Amino acid sequence: MKILSALAFALIAAPLHAAPFDKGDPKIGKSLHDKSCTSCHVSMFGGDGSKIYSRADRKSKTPQQLAARISGCNANTGAGWFPEEEAHVGAYLNQQYYKFK
Repeated sequence: MKILSALAFALIAAPLHAAPFDKGDPKIGKSLHDKSCTSCHVSMFGGDGSKIYSRADRKSKTPQQLAARISGCNANTGAGWFPEEEAHVGAYLNQQYYKFK
């Protein structure tokens, strides 16, 4: 019975730990990122703005934190992305910079 309960819990909890952008398309995400994110990041960090992702003290240390940061930036900038578009941006950033599994 304990094994069955543990298995049921694992199956229910698994989606809570899955990367929130697993179904995102990095190519679409790059396009959205380049259109809506780059100019702000360049103004904050200079260069091409990518230092925001590669700096030692970066804020997003888990896929869920990255998804929350993307959602916050979406709201703060008025990008108007739908959740699917946020997932695309997350997929791009993960592929390009974060490498979360």
